[in-house]
Amino acid sequence: MSNHEYQIRTRYLFGADGARSEVVKQLSLPLAVQPSQGIAFNVLVKADLSHLIKNRTGNLHWVMQPDREHPNFGWIGIVRMVKPWNEWMFILFPDRNYDRSQKSPSKEEYQRRVQEFIGDETPTEILDISTWYINEIAAEKYSEGNIFCLGDAVHRHPPLNGLGSNTCIQDAFNLAWKVAYVHKGLASPSLLSTYSIERQPVGHSIITRANQAYRDHFLLWRALGMLPTDLSVRKKILEELKSATPEGSNRRRALHAAIKHTAHEFHGLGVEMNQHYDSHGIYTADEPNPYAPSGRVAEDNVLYYEPSTYPGSRLPHAWLNKANPVEPISTIDITGHGAFTILTGIGGERWKKAAETVAERLKVPIRVHTIGFRQDWEDVYFEWESLRGVEESGAVLVRPDRFVAWRAPEVPQDTGACESRLLKVMRFILGYVEV
Repeated sequence: MSNHEYQIRTRYLFGADGARSEVVKQLSLPLAVQPSQGIAFNVLVKADLSHLIKNRTGNLHWVMQPDREHPNFGWIGIVRMVKPWNEWMFILFPDRNYDRSQKSPSKEEYQRRVQEFIGDETPTEILDISTWYINEIAAEKYSEGNIFCLGDAVHRHPPLNGLGSNTCIQDAFNLAWKVAYVHKGLASPSLLSTYSIERQPVGHSIITRANQAYRDHFLLWRALGMLPTDLSVRKKILEELKSATPEGSNRRRALHAAIKHTAHEFHGLGVEMNQHYDSHGIYTADEPNPYAPSGRVAEDNVLYYEPSTYPGSRLPHAWLNKANPVEPISTIDITGHGAFTILTGIGGERWKKAAETVAERLKVPIRVHTIGFRQDWEDVYFEWESLRGVEESGAVLVRPDRFVAWRAPEVPQDTGACESRLLKVMRFILGYVEV
């Protein structure tokens, strides 16, 4: 430590400094804080567990031992693969009687608990031990002026549902193109205000889902007999699970229902893929109806995903190819890359001319791809036809972050009308129009 102080002058500051964010603290960003679910211990272990994985390959395993006594600091655990199959993270959850003020467990105690979870004498080496809090915290806004916070700094939650890294990366993906466009003079600074408007609701939904997934496991723990403190009661419950009695039948039904109830954690595509933006970075004035979930999403928007090109939605994936087949490519891969993209089809040639004119006028890159029979791309499985939500000659405008910004049901009758419509939409999205 040199204790040397220096100043940095910057036009923009990004606070991606984690769950203990000093940037969030200094900005006094308001935080919505729900009661903590407690703490957990990460124990990074070097151990060759390939013999245990042989017939149950997986990178994450819950370990519960209701038929054994356990230390207060290691009631149940998750064993997550870090490097196959010789480096693992043992995540230990304390029981409800654990006293945080008591002396921390020793390395030997952690090692003993790890060995009990493994179940045999496999050699183990503890590489690191750390403590973390099972938080349910989301910032109520992500930015202040030209300071933008993202990642764990603004949404703090347990790793259930596997939403952490994806959400952090999507924060950056949303913000990066906007900052780049404003910095290059391609967009109004007002575009930057859409970052918090679009991403904060996502962060809130993510921390709620991850914590609900953790709470959902209580049904499973109860069914397996993990909740009673008395070992004899826990053993009785385990025996009950295999008994040909009414109690045993009820217990098995409860176990099956508890496992089924975890579907939102392990199969919940909707919580990520149905994320919908509603801001002035999205143009919806041409839509006949407000956005509303459809299909199975209306029934359960966490579990099910319904692809849509309604503005504010993620661009749906569809496989495309050439008339003379090459490597298949996704609609997702022909969009993005720092540019706006128009997807159109047969009869939509005027969109190309309009895009060239508007791109030149605004100095903003706008690419155009036609999809259909003998077009730039062939809709080989007719997937795009079923997803595009517009006529063949219509247009789907995709932002650089691959979210749909606007769509036109069909092409106007003349190029001038195409150009004026596209110019109006682009100026709105880039923040040049009062909203």
